[in-house]
Amino acid sequence: MGELGWQADVLGNGYEALTLPLGSDGEGDVVATLVRYRPSLGNLVSPFAPAHGVDVLYVHGWSDYFFQTALAEYWHGVGARFHALDLRKYGRSLRDHQTPGYVADLATYDADIEAALAAMGHGENDERPSRRRLLLMGHSTGGLTLSLWAARHPGRASALVLNSPWLEFQTGGVGRAFITPLVQLGARVQPLGTLPQVDLGFYTRSVSAELDGEWSYESRWRPARGFPAHRAWLNAVLEGHAAVAAGLGIEVPILTMLSARSTILPRWNDQMRHTDSVLVVDDIARASVRLGSTVTVARIEGALHDVILSAEAPRRAAYAALTRWLRAYAP
Repeated sequence: MGELGWQADVLGNGYEALTLPLGSDGEGDVVATLVRYRPSLGNLVSPFAPAHGVDVLYVHGWSDYFFQTALAEYWHGVGARFHALDLRKYGRSLRDHQTPGYVADLATYDADIEAALAAMGHGENDERPSRRRLLLMGHSTGGLTLSLWAARHPGRASALVLNSPWLEFQTGGVGRAFITPLVQLGARVQPLGTLPQVDLGFYTRSVSAELDGEWSYESRWRPARGFPAHRAWLNAVLEGHAAVAAGLGIEVPILTMLSARSTILPRWNDQMRHTDSVLVVDDIARASVRLGSTVTVARIEGALHDVILSAEAPRRAAYAALTRWLRAYAP
Protein backbone atom coordinates (compact mmCIF):
# COMPACT_ATOMS: atom_id res chain seq x y z
CA MET A 1 0.00 0.00 0.00
CA GLY A 2 3.01 2.29 0.09
CA GLU A 3 4.91 3.79 3.00
CA LEU A 4 4.22 2.67 6.52
CA GLY A 5 1.12 4.29 7.95
CA TRP A 6 -0.70 5.16 4.73
CA GLN A 7 -3.98 3.30 4.34
CA ALA A 8 -6.70 3.03 1.71
CA ASP A 9 -9.02 6.03 2.05
CA VAL A 10 -12.81 6.15 2.04
CA LEU A 11 -12.71 7.89 -1.35
CA GLY A 12 -11.52 4.70 -2.98
CA ASN A 13 -9.06 3.96 -5.76
CA GLY A 14 -6.11 6.34 -5.91
CA TYR A 15 -6.67 7.89 -2.47
CA GLU A 16 -4.71 7.10 0.68
CA ALA A 17 -4.96 8.52 4.21
CA LEU A 18 -2.39 8.97 6.97
CA THR A 19 -3.36 9.60 10.59
CA LEU A 20 -1.24 12.31 12.23
CA PRO A 21 -1.12 12.08 16.05
CA LEU A 22 -1.21 15.52 17.71
CA GLY A 23 -1.08 14.65 21.40
CA SER A 24 -4.08 15.51 23.54
CA ASP A 25 -6.19 18.41 24.75
CA GLY A 26 -8.85 18.78 27.42
CA GLU A 27 -11.10 16.31 25.57
CA GLY A 28 -8.50 13.58 25.07
CA ASP A 29 -6.34 12.36 22.19
CA VAL A 30 -6.27 14.51 19.06
CA VAL A 31 -5.35 13.59 15.47
CA ALA A 32 -5.41 15.16 12.03
CA THR A 33 -5.66 13.17 8.78
CA LEU A 34 -3.69 13.73 5.60
CA VAL A 35 -5.19 12.45 2.35
CA ARG A 36 -3.19 12.10 -0.84
CA TYR A 37 -4.15 11.37 -4.42
CA ARG A 38 -1.94 8.84 -6.17
CA PRO A 39 -3.43 7.82 -9.51
CA SER A 40 -2.13 4.85 -11.47
CA LEU A 41 1.37 5.02 -12.91
CA GLY A 42 -0.10 5.09 -16.40
CA ASN A 43 -1.77 8.42 -15.68
CA LEU A 44 1.22 10.59 -16.59
CA VAL A 45 1.32 14.40 -16.85
CA SER A 46 3.43 16.61 -19.11
CA PRO A 47 6.49 18.20 -17.49
CA PHE A 48 5.30 21.44 -19.09
CA ALA A 49 2.02 21.46 -17.13
CA PRO A 50 1.53 24.81 -15.30
CA ALA A 51 1.90 23.33 -11.80
CA HIS A 52 4.68 20.85 -12.55
CA GLY A 53 6.93 20.50 -9.51
CA VAL A 54 4.31 21.85 -7.10
CA ASP A 55 2.90 20.18 -3.99
CA VAL A 56 -0.63 21.29 -2.98
CA LEU A 57 -2.06 21.15 0.53
CA TYR A 58 -5.81 21.78 0.68
CA VAL A 59 -7.70 22.66 3.89
CA HIS A 60 -11.50 22.48 4.15
CA GLY A 61 -13.92 24.92 5.79
CA TRP A 62 -16.27 24.87 8.79
CA SER A 63 -18.45 21.74 9.20
CA ASP A 64 -16.66 20.16 6.27
CA TYR A 65 -13.99 17.67 5.23
CA PHE A 66 -12.18 16.68 2.03
CA PHE A 67 -14.34 14.78 -0.45
CA GLN A 68 -13.90 16.84 -3.64
CA THR A 69 -12.23 14.24 -5.85
CA ALA A 70 -12.56 16.42 -8.96
CA LEU A 71 -10.32 18.99 -7.28
CA ALA A 72 -7.61 16.39 -6.68
CA GLU A 73 -7.90 15.23 -10.29
CA TYR A 74 -7.62 18.82 -11.52
CA TRP A 75 -4.41 19.41 -9.59
CA HIS A 76 -2.95 16.16 -10.86
CA GLY A 77 -3.89 17.17 -14.40
CA VAL A 78 -1.95 20.44 -14.15
CA GLY A 79 1.12 18.65 -12.80
CA ALA A 80 0.88 18.99 -9.01
CA ARG A 81 0.96 16.43 -6.22
CA PHE A 82 -2.25 16.86 -4.26
CA HIS A 83 -2.78 16.44 -0.53
CA ALA A 84 -5.76 17.43 1.62
CA LEU A 85 -5.91 17.82 5.39
CA ASP A 86 -8.87 16.97 7.60
CA LEU A 87 -8.12 19.15 10.61
CA ARG A 88 -8.54 17.94 14.18
CA LYS A 89 -12.16 17.25 15.16
CA TYR A 90 -13.33 17.28 11.53
CA GLY A 91 -14.14 14.51 9.08
CA ARG A 92 -11.77 11.56 9.25
CA SER A 93 -10.14 13.10 12.33
CA LEU A 94 -13.33 13.47 14.41
CA ARG A 95 -13.58 11.15 17.42
CA ASP A 96 -16.61 10.34 19.58
CA HIS A 97 -15.19 12.12 22.64
CA GLN A 98 -14.65 15.42 20.81
CA THR A 99 -16.65 18.61 20.26
CA PRO A 100 -16.83 18.83 16.43
CA GLY A 101 -14.75 21.63 14.94
CA TYR A 102 -13.89 23.24 18.26
CA VAL A 103 -10.75 25.27 18.87
CA ALA A 104 -10.35 28.47 20.87
CA ASP A 105 -7.51 29.82 18.70
CA LEU A 106 -6.99 29.30 14.96
CA ALA A 107 -3.24 29.13 15.61
CA THR A 108 -3.94 25.75 17.25
CA TYR A 109 -4.05 24.41 13.70
CA ASP A 110 -0.36 25.23 13.26
CA ALA A 111 0.34 21.78 14.71
CA ASP A 112 -2.01 20.09 12.24
CA ILE A 113 -0.51 21.95 9.28
CA GLU A 114 3.08 21.31 10.39
CA ALA A 115 2.42 17.59 10.80
CA ALA A 116 0.93 17.46 7.31
CA LEU A 117 3.82 19.39 5.77
CA ALA A 118 6.36 17.15 7.49
CA ALA A 119 4.64 14.09 5.99
CA MET A 120 4.72 15.78 2.57
CA GLY A 121 8.46 16.53 2.81
CA HIS A 122 7.99 20.22 3.60
CA GLY A 123 8.65 20.12 7.34
CA GLU A 124 10.19 23.19 8.94
CA ASN A 125 13.13 21.23 10.33
CA ASP A 126 13.69 18.77 7.49
CA GLU A 127 17.38 18.08 7.03
CA ARG A 128 16.85 17.64 3.30
CA PRO A 129 14.02 20.04 2.37
CA SER A 130 11.98 19.30 -0.71
CA ARG A 131 12.97 21.00 -3.94
CA ARG A 132 9.32 21.07 -4.90
CA ARG A 133 7.32 24.23 -4.29
CA LEU A 134 4.42 24.38 -1.83
CA LEU A 135 1.03 25.84 -2.73
CA LEU A 136 -1.66 26.14 -0.08
CA MET A 137 -5.36 26.05 -0.95
CA GLY A 138 -8.12 26.74 1.56
CA HIS A 139 -11.90 26.97 1.46
CA SER A 140 -13.95 29.30 3.68
CA THR A 141 -12.63 29.04 7.28
CA GLY A 142 -9.76 26.98 5.88
CA GLY A 143 -8.86 29.96 3.69
CA LEU A 144 -8.77 32.22 6.75
CA THR A 145 -6.69 29.68 8.69
CA LEU A 146 -4.13 29.27 5.89
CA SER A 147 -3.89 33.03 5.29
CA LEU A 148 -3.06 33.59 8.96
CA TRP A 149 -0.61 30.68 8.89
CA ALA A 150 1.17 32.02 5.80
CA ALA A 151 1.53 35.43 7.43
CA ARG A 152 3.06 33.87 10.55
CA HIS A 153 5.35 31.57 8.55
CA PRO A 154 6.85 33.64 5.71
CA GLY A 155 8.95 31.75 3.22
CA ARG A 156 7.28 28.37 3.71
CA ALA A 157 4.65 28.52 0.96
CA SER A 158 5.21 29.82 -2.55
CA ALA A 159 1.59 30.65 -3.39
CA LEU A 160 -1.88 30.72 -1.88
CA VAL A 161 -5.22 29.86 -3.51
CA LEU A 162 -8.39 30.77 -1.61
CA ASN A 163 -11.82 29.40 -2.44
CA SER A 164 -14.41 31.78 -0.92
CA PRO A 165 -12.25 32.45 2.14
CA TRP A 166 -14.06 33.65 5.28
CA LEU A 167 -12.04 36.85 5.65
CA GLU A 168 -14.77 39.09 7.07
CA PHE A 169 -17.82 38.61 9.24
CA GLN A 170 -21.18 38.68 7.48
CA THR A 171 -22.13 41.97 9.17
CA GLY A 172 -19.02 43.69 7.83
CA GLY A 173 -16.33 45.52 9.72
CA VAL A 174 -18.73 47.83 11.59
CA GLY A 175 -20.91 44.94 12.75
CA ARG A 176 -17.83 42.92 13.70
CA ALA A 177 -16.51 45.77 15.84
CA PHE A 178 -19.88 46.00 17.59
CA ILE A 179 -20.28 42.31 18.45
CA THR A 180 -16.62 41.51 19.23
CA PRO A 181 -16.67 42.71 22.89
CA LEU A 182 -19.80 40.65 23.54
CA VAL A 183 -18.28 37.57 21.95
CA GLN A 184 -15.03 38.06 23.88
CA LEU A 185 -16.94 38.23 27.16
CA GLY A 186 -18.91 35.09 26.32
CA ALA A 187 -15.72 33.26 25.32
CA ARG A 188 -14.13 34.04 28.70
CA VAL A 189 -17.18 33.17 30.78
CA GLN A 190 -18.41 30.09 28.89
CA PRO A 191 -16.04 29.12 26.05
CA LEU A 192 -18.02 26.01 25.07
CA GLY A 193 -21.37 27.79 25.25
CA THR A 194 -23.28 27.23 22.02
CA LEU A 195 -24.42 30.05 19.76
CA PRO A 196 -27.87 30.33 18.16
CA GLN A 197 -28.24 28.15 15.07
CA VAL A 198 -28.25 30.45 12.05
CA ASP A 199 -27.60 27.84 9.35
CA LEU A 200 -31.02 26.97 7.93
CA GLY A 201 -29.66 24.31 5.59
CA PHE A 202 -30.01 26.32 2.38
CA TYR A 203 -26.37 25.88 1.34
CA THR A 204 -26.63 22.12 1.88
CA ARG A 205 -29.78 22.13 -0.27
CA SER A 206 -27.82 23.72 -3.13
CA VAL A 207 -24.97 21.18 -2.85
CA SER A 208 -26.34 17.80 -1.74
CA ALA A 209 -27.32 15.22 -4.34
CA GLU A 210 -30.12 14.19 -1.99
CA LEU A 211 -31.68 17.65 -2.45
CA ASP A 212 -31.09 20.19 -5.25
CA GLY A 213 -27.34 19.68 -5.72
CA GLU A 214 -25.18 17.02 -7.34
CA TRP A 215 -22.63 16.00 -4.70
CA SER A 216 -22.60 12.97 -2.42
CA TYR A 217 -20.68 12.93 0.85
CA GLU A 218 -20.75 11.65 4.43
CA SER A 219 -23.42 13.65 6.23
CA ARG A 220 -21.97 12.77 9.66
CA TRP A 221 -18.92 14.79 8.70
CA ARG A 222 -20.82 17.50 6.81
CA PRO A 223 -24.20 17.88 8.58
CA ALA A 224 -27.04 19.66 6.81
CA ARG A 225 -27.13 22.61 9.22
CA GLY A 226 -23.52 22.52 10.31
CA PHE A 227 -21.95 21.70 13.65
CA PRO A 228 -23.07 23.64 16.74
CA ALA A 229 -20.88 26.76 16.97
CA HIS A 230 -19.28 27.76 20.26
CA ARG A 231 -18.41 31.13 21.76
CA ALA A 232 -14.64 30.68 22.00
CA TRP A 233 -14.53 29.36 18.42
CA LEU A 234 -16.39 32.43 17.10
CA ASN A 235 -14.06 34.67 19.09
CA ALA A 236 -11.08 32.98 17.39
CA VAL A 237 -12.64 33.61 13.97
CA LEU A 238 -13.32 37.29 14.78
CA GLU A 239 -9.73 37.70 15.91
CA GLY A 240 -8.68 36.31 12.54
CA HIS A 241 -10.96 38.75 10.73
CA ALA A 242 -9.46 41.65 12.68
CA ALA A 243 -5.96 40.54 11.72
CA VAL A 244 -6.96 40.44 8.03
CA ALA A 245 -8.53 43.90 8.28
CA ALA A 246 -5.24 45.23 9.70
CA GLY A 247 -3.32 43.67 6.80
CA LEU A 248 -1.34 40.42 6.77
CA GLY A 249 1.57 41.38 4.54
CA ILE A 250 1.79 38.04 2.72
CA GLU A 251 4.47 38.35 0.05
CA VAL A 252 3.62 35.40 -2.22
CA PRO A 253 1.02 35.49 -5.04
CA ILE A 254 -2.56 34.97 -3.88
CA LEU A 255 -5.66 34.01 -5.87
CA THR A 256 -9.11 34.49 -4.33
CA MET A 257 -12.00 32.82 -6.17
CA LEU A 258 -15.52 34.00 -5.32
CA SER A 259 -19.05 33.91 -6.62
CA ALA A 260 -20.14 37.03 -8.46
CA ARG A 261 -23.07 37.51 -6.08
CA SER A 262 -24.48 36.61 -2.66
CA THR A 263 -28.00 35.60 -1.66
CA ILE A 264 -28.33 35.62 2.12
CA LEU A 265 -31.95 35.42 3.17
CA PRO A 266 -33.97 33.80 6.02
CA ARG A 267 -35.95 31.75 3.49
CA TRP A 268 -35.12 29.61 0.48
CA ASN A 269 -34.65 31.44 -2.80
CA ASP A 270 -33.85 29.68 -6.06
CA GLN A 271 -30.95 32.08 -6.62
CA MET A 272 -29.15 30.18 -3.86
CA ARG A 273 -28.42 27.53 -6.47
CA HIS A 274 -26.24 30.02 -8.36
CA THR A 275 -24.83 32.39 -5.70
CA ASP A 276 -22.99 32.35 -2.39
CA SER A 277 -25.60 31.82 0.33
CA VAL A 278 -23.02 31.90 3.16
CA LEU A 279 -20.75 34.94 2.78
CA VAL A 280 -21.11 38.52 1.53
CA VAL A 281 -18.78 38.17 -1.44
CA ASP A 282 -18.27 41.90 -1.99
CA ASP A 283 -16.89 42.19 1.55
CA ILE A 284 -14.63 39.19 0.97
CA ALA A 285 -13.31 40.70 -2.26
CA ARG A 286 -12.42 43.91 -0.42
CA ALA A 287 -10.80 42.02 2.45
CA SER A 288 -8.74 39.91 0.02
CA VAL A 289 -6.62 42.85 -1.11
CA ARG A 290 -5.46 43.33 2.49
CA LEU A 291 -3.84 39.90 2.52
CA GLY A 292 -0.68 40.81 0.66
CA SER A 293 1.07 42.63 -2.12
CA THR A 294 0.04 40.49 -5.11
CA VAL A 295 -3.62 39.48 -4.95
CA THR A 296 -5.84 38.37 -7.83
CA VAL A 297 -9.62 38.24 -7.31
CA ALA A 298 -11.64 36.08 -9.70
CA ARG A 299 -15.43 36.54 -9.53
CA ILE A 300 -17.26 33.54 -10.99
CA GLU A 301 -20.79 34.10 -12.27
CA GLY A 302 -23.15 31.38 -11.07
CA ALA A 303 -20.79 29.98 -8.44
CA LEU A 304 -21.76 28.65 -5.02
CA HIS A 305 -19.95 29.27 -1.75
CA ASP A 306 -17.60 26.41 -2.61
CA VAL A 307 -16.93 27.39 -6.19
CA ILE A 308 -15.72 23.92 -7.15
CA LEU A 309 -19.06 22.45 -6.09
CA SER A 310 -20.96 24.78 -8.41
CA ALA A 311 -22.89 23.72 -11.50
CA GLU A 312 -20.85 22.60 -14.48
CA ALA A 313 -20.51 25.95 -16.29
CA PRO A 314 -19.28 28.04 -13.31
CA ARG A 315 -17.16 25.11 -12.18
CA ARG A 316 -15.42 25.06 -15.57
CA ALA A 317 -14.99 28.83 -15.36
CA ALA A 318 -13.39 28.52 -11.92
CA TYR A 319 -10.90 25.89 -13.05
CA ALA A 320 -10.11 27.97 -16.15
CA ALA A 321 -9.46 31.04 -13.98
CA LEU A 322 -7.20 28.97 -11.73
CA THR A 323 -5.26 27.61 -14.71
CA ARG A 324 -4.76 31.12 -16.13
CA TRP A 325 -3.50 32.30 -12.76
CA LEU A 326 -1.13 29.34 -12.52
CA ARG A 327 0.36 30.13 -15.91
CA ALA A 328 1.14 33.62 -14.65
CA TYR A 329 2.05 33.00 -11.04
CA ALA A 330 2.74 29.29 -10.49
CA PRO A 331 5.68 28.90 -8.10
